[in-house]
Amino acid sequence: MTEALLAQALLALGGNVGNSRAILDRAVALLLEKGDIVLKARSADYLTPPWGFKYQAPFVNLALVVETSLSPRDLLERCQQVELALGRDRAHEKRWGPRTADVDIIAYGDLAIDELGLTLPHPRLFERAFVLRPLVEIAPDRLIAGKTVRQALSEVDTTGIKRLPPER
Repeated sequence: MTEALLAQALLALGGNVGNSRAILDRAVALLLEKGDIVLKARSADYLTPPWGFKYQAPFVNLALVVETSLSPRDLLERCQQVELALGRDRAHEKRWGPRTADVDIIAYGDLAIDELGLTLPHPRLFERAFVLRPLVEIAPDRLIAGKTVRQALSEVDTTGIKRLPPER
């Protein structure tokens, strides 16, 4: 029997409806529960201003480094299953609006993919301090599309982003 090849993926999680920290903890647990996604690193939780649609509650965001035997498409499907299980209704929500849980694939290995419903690296990564700030904590030197995460963070406005203390 051969072992499945593992790919490293970067995930970004966020939410601003309900107890976001508890919901995102549950999202991480659901992602990992089948054993085909293994957590390698998790950032702290960050309180971040809304992006895109500014008239809503602040978000809680975090980032993960994982290893997975899932293909990019299967990983996307798992992320969307987790969102749905936690009450997200993509079909009826406002774009960039309030949500219980958002789970995005930021990068999958060094793959560049541009398919219907799946673009990697994430197409708006370099615009989003709320993704880059948690990510720099756990993967500062990770190269994505020719830039390190640290370099990308230095090029965006991080005003209003606050690292939250660990929950007891």
